[in-house]
Amino acid sequence: MILQKMPSNKINSKLIIKAALLVGFISFNFSNAQEIIDDEAPKVEKTKDTLVNKTRIKADGVAAVVGDFIILESDLDREIAQLQAQGADLKDLTRCELFGSLLENKLYAHQAIQDSVIVNELFIKSRTEQQIQGILAQTKGDMEGLLEFYKKDSEKALRDEMYEINKNGYLAQEMQSKVIGDIEVTPEEVRTFFNDIPKEERPIFGTELKLAQIVIIPEVTEDAKQAVIDQLNDFKRDIEENGSSFVTKAIFYSEDGSKSDGGKLPTMNRKQPRMVKEFRDAVFNMQEGEISEPFETDFGFHIVFLEKVRGQEYDVRHILLRPKLSQEAIKKANDEIKEVRAKIMDGSLTFAQAAREFSDEKETKFEGGQLTNPTTQDFNFELTRMEPELYSQIQDLKDGEISEVLQDEDRVNTIKFKILTVTDRIDDHEADFAKDYLKIKNLALQDKQVKAVEKWQKETIIDTYIKINGEYRDCDFQSNWLKK
Repeated sequence: MILQKMPSNKINSKLIIKAALLVGFISFNFSNAQEIIDDEAPKVEKTKDTLVNKTRIKADGVAAVVGDFIILESDLDREIAQLQAQGADLKDLTRCELFGSLLENKLYAHQAIQDSVIVNELFIKSRTEQQIQGILAQTKGDMEGLLEFYKKDSEKALRDEMYEINKNGYLAQEMQSKVIGDIEVTPEEVRTFFNDIPKEERPIFGTELKLAQIVIIPEVTEDAKQAVIDQLNDFKRDIEENGSSFVTKAIFYSEDGSKSDGGKLPTMNRKQPRMVKEFRDAVFNMQEGEISEPFETDFGFHIVFLEKVRGQEYDVRHILLRPKLSQEAIKKANDEIKEVRAKIMDGSLTFAQAAREFSDEKETKFEGGQLTNPTTQDFNFELTRMEPELYSQIQDLKDGEISEVLQDEDRVNTIKFKILTVTDRIDDHEADFAKDYLKIKNLALQDKQVKAVEKWQKETIIDTYIKINGEYRDCDFQSNWLKK
């Protein structure tokens, strides 16, 4: 939950800027990781210390050294460009603040190496490949443009650098988790944190809504299921008996985002399986080179090709087919939800009763259709922080009013019908310990994490070689990077 008003010093600086960085606001930055320490100070032009005016013409050079790592002048500009491409709002952040975050990442990575943090090499390779393919998908396969942007003369050089970047980002995240991973707050600590905030500085939470929905999903017929099972069996037979390519069939037929990469999925690990249970059960009971029988998950029907096994690591490809919905099934679902809406409108059923009796959405039906905010894990949705699609569906609803029937989709269902209602509205209000306990608990936890990080940084900075060059020596860092 983002606060509209925060205490001026104690919370605002720590919990908005520092906590944002703690949870990964600066993720895998594209900075060089080298062990050669160059004492040459870069030649820079003085510019305003904001990110609004981004044009900076200067020679590249070493902006800072943290342990065995260097940060080049170009790294910060590249980081800013990357964040802007991701849609990040940087207008309230200065170059010094973002530069400080780069220093923090390097400090984490350096200390992770000192502490012998183990790197998951296959995970890093897989992530690097996904990043490159993702960028190429957005640039219509413009590898030359990508090489020019990153100033590399070959695809291998780019992949090698991105691998090192991701490895160092991985080390930084693992070290960060080590510092704050076990931190918890007790109810008494939450109360003390709240009581220590002066009343005139207590946060103001924006307008919040409680929402409920009823979802009807068109029924897939057994004939439609059997049709995709038969098709997957045909694929399997053609590959095994006629030597057809699994990769080619995945590219042409799979209904999954991995189809462009021949159905290739991120490397699976027995210790960190990540996939749904049915998928794990299929993969971990196969031999290398084997193709599974068709099996069903919530996403549809799959066959899996176990391409390679490396100890606990499994390289897999899959083909996903979803049974086709008949027009009759779609019409039946649409008619059913219209009938449910009519019963609510004429008073035959309350919305909650109708949800429990008719809704096909298991996650909400037993709560009377009440939606849970995935960020806060309570029932409240802050109006200004709501997902745009959901906001567009409820923005004109008055309290207790029922929406028209809406057609929607999700990762599992290509078509579903739903109706929504606003069950409660809480206007802008000053934080209340009882009503807003979960939000206050989250703030208290962030505050405790920030203090733990500050303590760790203070101690680690003292024991680490750090040198700041050029204009960044004029920055007013929150941490003692300049060792004054």
